[in-house]
Formats: sequence, structure tokens, C-alpha cells
Amino acid sequence: MPYKTLIVEDQMMPRQLFEIFVKNSQEFTHVASLSDASLALAYCQNLPVDLILMDVYTARNSSGLLAARDIKASLPNIKIIIVTSLAEYSWIERAKKYGVDSFWYKEANEENIIEVMKKTMKGEHIYPNTTPVIKLGNVTNHDLTMRELEILKEMLTGDSNAEIAKRLCISAGTVKRHIENMISKTGLHSRTELAAEAGRLGIVIRDF
Repeated sequence: MPYKTLIVEDQMMPRQLFEIFVKNSQEFTHVASLSDASLALAYCQNLPVDLILMDVYTARNSSGLLAARDIKASLPNIKIIIVTSLAEYSWIERAKKYGVDSFWYKEANEENIIEVMKKTMKGEHIYPNTTPVIKLGNVTNHDLTMRELEILKEMLTGDSNAEIAKRLCISAGTVKRHIENMISKTGLHSRTELAAEAGRLGIVIRDF
């Protein structure tokens, strides 16, 4: 019997593509599509679902990662694949922490989604080794250290170095030094431009 597949995706084009892929597969059947991840748990509690394809960023700013966490806590037998086109550095590790079965980038992925779905239903965990490479000024996101990425993400709040330092349990001087290093690496002109460009490119995204 085909695996019952729920699609949670708010963008029309990828949602329709996923629906076509599922409907053309003999191993999967499309049961519904939702645009808001916060509705997924209630749907799964009332109707049978074997597999969920879920974007991270969905309608009404609902987080697919948080929805996946709640579904796994309540219905651990449902398989979940997180799908995204954004390279936010922390999402892969968060997905693993929440028990997500597999993680797939909509672009820059060698393996097609149906193959990932098949392997996931067999009990495999398919995760990329790293995020997609995104150009940021003179470098890429992969040229930034983990600490730099953490600080860069905090910079999206517009808070001061002291406020960022307090949250990360480091000194304001350390925050300032890392920001200066990132500006030098990227060739961008200011902390404001650095944060704005990184946010626009999806290299860092504020938690939601």
C-alpha cells in the first residue's frame, strides 16, 4: 500500500512540484497539502500519515522545525523530511536534535526527493554534509567560522555588541573583533550591510 504523504509548503510552485512527484510515484500517495506548519500536528492526530515533506519557513511565520519537534514527540512513527532552499547554518543540527528523519535542499542536491523519501521510509537518515555554498561579498558562508555565524545571526536583531555578547556569554570586545574580521573578509562596508546581506541571502535567519 502506498505511503500516505502530507506536504507542508506555503510556496505554490514547490508545493505543486512535490504533489506531482508524489502522485507520479507508485510508492507514495498524496493525502493533503498545508501551507502552515502549525496545523500539521492536528492533521496527523486526526488522519493517517506515514510521511511528511515539510518546509522550514511556512505561512504565518510558522516553523517547520518546531512543528516537526512536536509531531515527533507525539507521533514518533511518522517520518519527516525537512525541505528548504535556505542555507541557514543551524537548521541541520536543529533538525537532528528534534528527531527529523531526513533533510533535503530544494536546490543544490544531487539526490532527487523521491529517492530520499524511499530511503527514509526504509529507516535511513539522509542528511547533507553541509549547507549550500552562498557567496557573501568576497567569500562564501563556508569561509566563516561557527562563532562568526552565531554572531552574524545575532546581528540581525540590531542589538549592540554588549547585548550580543551577553547572550553568547562572551565579551563585547570579542564580538567587535569577530564583526571586524567578517567585514574585512567579505569586503562589505559596515556591520549593517554585512547583516542585511547575510539575512537577504538566507545564510543566517532569526529563530522563529
